[in-house]
Amino acid sequence: MKKIIYILTVAIMLTGCEDLLDSTNYTESNTGNFPNGVKDAEMLVTATYSTLNKATGATGSSYFFVSELAADDRMGGGSEDDKGPLGIAHLLKADDSQFNDFWVIRYMGIARANDAIQALSSLELEDTSARDQLLGESLFLRAFFYSELVEMFGGVPIIITPGQEFNIPRASADEVYAQITEDLKEAIGIMSSTKKYNEFESGRITRWAAQALMARNFLFYTGFYGKDELPLAGGRNVTKTEVVSWLEDCRDNSGHGLVGDFRNLWTYTNEHTKDDYPYTKDVVGIDGAPLAWVGNENKETIFSVKYANYSGWDAYQIGYTNQYILCFGMRGDVGKNGKEDTFPFGQGWGLGPISSTIWDDWNINEPDDLRRRASILNIADATEGVNYVYEGTAQMEECGYWNKKMSPISSKDAVEKYDWPNTFWMVYPEYDVSTVGEHMQGAHFQDLIVIRFADVLLMHSELTGTADGMNQVRARAGLTAKGYTLESLQRERRYELCFEGRRWADIRRWHIAEEALAKKNGITVRNKGEYKQINNGGYVERYKATNGFWPLPKTQIDLSNGILQQNTGWTGSDANYTGWNFN
Repeated sequence: MKKIIYILTVAIMLTGCEDLLDSTNYTESNTGNFPNGVKDAEMLVTATYSTLNKATGATGSSYFFVSELAADDRMGGGSEDDKGPLGIAHLLKADDSQFNDFWVIRYMGIARANDAIQALSSLELEDTSARDQLLGESLFLRAFFYSELVEMFGGVPIIITPGQEFNIPRASADEVYAQITEDLKEAIGIMSSTKKYNEFESGRITRWAAQALMARNFLFYTGFYGKDELPLAGGRNVTKTEVVSWLEDCRDNSGHGLVGDFRNLWTYTNEHTKDDYPYTKDVVGIDGAPLAWVGNENKETIFSVKYANYSGWDAYQIGYTNQYILCFGMRGDVGKNGKEDTFPFGQGWGLGPISSTIWDDWNINEPDDLRRRASILNIADATEGVNYVYEGTAQMEECGYWNKKMSPISSKDAVEKYDWPNTFWMVYPEYDVSTVGEHMQGAHFQDLIVIRFADVLLMHSELTGTADGMNQVRARAGLTAKGYTLESLQRERRYELCFEGRRWADIRRWHIAEEALAKKNGITVRNKGEYKQINNGGYVERYKATNGFWPLPKTQIDLSNGILQQNTGWTGSDANYTGWNFN
């Protein structure tokens, strides 16, 4: 009988799951005796969750990373040797199998979800609520994995049962979305409709998350492909009316809501940093209270990837620390732009510098919007208190702007106490020492927020053509109400959700990608301290050639013996990034 083998490391992060780490020899379990109850089933589901972290370890090929660098609000950055990120920013590839790690990890997650779904579906229990919750989580995860794959690559092979033949042709995008919709609809139907978000264990997927993900997929599919409904099997569909109803259920019954001040969502307002940072010192928020980071467990987060102090140096374990924060941190060089110079923002790889276009557009459209300075560090702003220099550094494509939302954060308290700058030591006092030592690469535990409540409100406004949700988001930013227009909604999404992985999908589904990307031509950047103007970035031409899809890994095409076919726009030499030559 085929064995079910799951190797679970200490990197199980869901609260309450520690009791799964016992001495039972699960490698001897098989389909005849496993799972034998809710605890066994929970182990299967936890193994599926763990692939979320594995994808973080494959940062440079992941959906979130690609969605950030490809859009109009970021540049490539890094050093001139960072050909992968620089290529992504110009819709080029640096390697024929550049996205193989992400492809493999997402199908690993799908395989684990398939095992869990099959096992849970046949598990007989007197109280089915616990089983249904775990089954709903597994269905959500499978849908989530497929939704990232289909947005990145278009149609992909659909594998939904354990032992299914895996070397099969790509399904159409319609077929993939039908599978996503089936999974999410079932998940919504079986997970608890009465429990508030804070009644679940930390990090658990809920009915509310499934409703929000359904709306996200509805908006992308109907917008990008010009459809009216989401497909289901057998010619059935999910309508806009149903999606709006689910969003209203999430809005009204989940317990989720907006936190009091937008700035409190981001780590730089933590108690050990804010009083030493001029931007946050003694500032009273929109809600009338002093700024204070709400932490990873807060009412606005609907679905996130969790991190904890379980990381290591191998490709698997490094994903248990938030590598996106490391990637998007400012690049330091010897004697320049160190932690003392850029406080409270720590160092990283310098990837994804912020484009000057979003700063300038924002200043024109909403000059009084507090979210601009809350989200973007302008190094020329003396009131920020940073001492940043361009000259003599290896940084590429920098415009003088860096993101604040997902950046390493320093703490002077931590420097004085531990001679180490990361807030990890102060914000997470339960950890006395990092599993990778006192090293910046392994000390980032801020959640990767995938869906938050503000997005639910904005999606509801977009689907209904009403301004209520949009204006709730604006009010939290200290802005006056506006009447609904699609243009206003588009701007609101750009400014509220910037640097959270949504812009690329949004400009694609609104069919404004070419217009938005064209604005990157003409931008002045600094490459290794020298001024360069991007006059021939190739953005529009490459988008027209690819429609925003990325190349299937050549490794997978070769393994399939030609059953998998490459995407349009990725077979010629003009798709290759060979060096920076865009001026």
